[in-house]
Amino acid sequence: MSGIVSASSPRRALHAAARRVKHVITSSPSRFAIVVFAALILLFTALLSLPISSKSRTVTPLSDAFFTAMSTICVTGLSTVDMSAHWSAFGKVLIFIGVNIGGMGALTLASLLGMVISKRLGLRAKLLAAGDTNPMRAHGGPVNESQTVRLGEVGQLLTTVALSTLVIEATLAVLLYPALVWTGIDPFAALWEAPYYAAMAFTNTGFTPNDGGVTVFADDYLVLILLMTGVFLGSIGFPVIYTLAKHVWHVKRWSLHSKLTLITTILLFVIGSAVFLVLEYNNPKTFGSMDATETTMNALFLSAMTRSGGFSVIDISDLNGSSMLAAGMLMFVGGGSASTAGGIKVTTLAVLAIAVWSEARGRQSVEAFGRRIPSDVQRVGLSVVAWGATIVAMSTIVIAQITKAPIVDVLFDVLSAFGTVGLSSGLTETLPDSASYVLAATIFMGRVGTVTLAAAVAATSRSQLYSLPVERPIVG
Repeated sequence: MSGIVSASSPRRALHAAARRVKHVITSSPSRFAIVVFAALILLFTALLSLPISSKSRTVTPLSDAFFTAMSTICVTGLSTVDMSAHWSAFGKVLIFIGVNIGGMGALTLASLLGMVISKRLGLRAKLLAAGDTNPMRAHGGPVNESQTVRLGEVGQLLTTVALSTLVIEATLAVLLYPALVWTGIDPFAALWEAPYYAAMAFTNTGFTPNDGGVTVFADDYLVLILLMTGVFLGSIGFPVIYTLAKHVWHVKRWSLHSKLTLITTILLFVIGSAVFLVLEYNNPKTFGSMDATETTMNALFLSAMTRSGGFSVIDISDLNGSSMLAAGMLMFVGGGSASTAGGIKVTTLAVLAIAVWSEARGRQSVEAFGRRIPSDVQRVGLSVVAWGATIVAMSTIVIAQITKAPIVDVLFDVLSAFGTVGLSSGLTETLPDSASYVLAATIFMGRVGTVTLAAAVAATSRSQLYSLPVERPIVG
């Protein structure tokens, strides 16, 4: 009898431990998202390590396979190996699948699969999918559903995510195919490269399947414009695409989030282009040897890609230091919330800019387009910037200490990793294993999001039923 008890006791303890682990993982969408992303990264690391994934049919070193998997699932585009020369056709197909999974978001994809299998979307699945569209839900407190897609519309949003991904990538591939053939790409090779480039543009990844990458299309403006269009559509975010699909001709019915995202994105695109024109027009290594049309197109393309695209027709290391700093600022901002882009997000920048302007004008509340932005949104915005700056600073210090590389190059690649951009000063390919793991961690934190990380690490939210006395410290 004692033997039976002793045998069942460890089994009960194991079940109890499993239940506790399951509760910790599934107690919030934030923790579940991190677990799913981590599981996908480990899976793709194992698959990319297989001999069949490399052209040489040899096992890819763990650090390179892990970094590529991280960059793929987190739709970043940085790489420690030559993407066109190292990976086999099987490896490139894996990467193609991985960026589409990462671009849609792990929770969104899981909810889509559940909806397809069960023909319906339960409340728990809606809450998980909703976590991908509104980081404010991660805090467990009251959420103003007018900020973004309402919970009842999550099913429609998921359909929009799937359809927009398929339609936009397919349309881009169809348009890119003749453009690639016209540039001299073999028609058979273009059948693969067109959808590959379409996926890399829409997911804001920036991997290229051919030798030389986008530089071979430097004079082919149609290809560059199509790539910029794909990057723009991917960077504005699925909630904005959903809003435009519902109310494309009714601007007054657009959500505040959509208005702020589109306006800030366009402003940064134009301002960034003008800054690069001014800073690089007399640089003989970049724009100095180009005519006015080439200079303008390259400035527009560079501004679009530093937001999160990752493609480049010029050697980033040839840019002036001032241009690399400007590019770093754009990469830190990134794209829209719930998009394929990283960074602190354009809506965060917009909310904080409006808050600063309101404070300067002495207004009691922060308002935009006839709507008041509550203080909790402003606090989250400040937290995102503070966490983001801390992550970038710590990663830069550690990698600079390991590599002893110029701080400008280190900072640029760290900002590119945090913003999941994919542009590089040339440093990433030369990183030792220890530094590559640090940069991979930066990619993960940039893609998952600082709000999600903070909510996942924090304990379960508790209501505070009392208020402490007020005292104002001196600020500024």
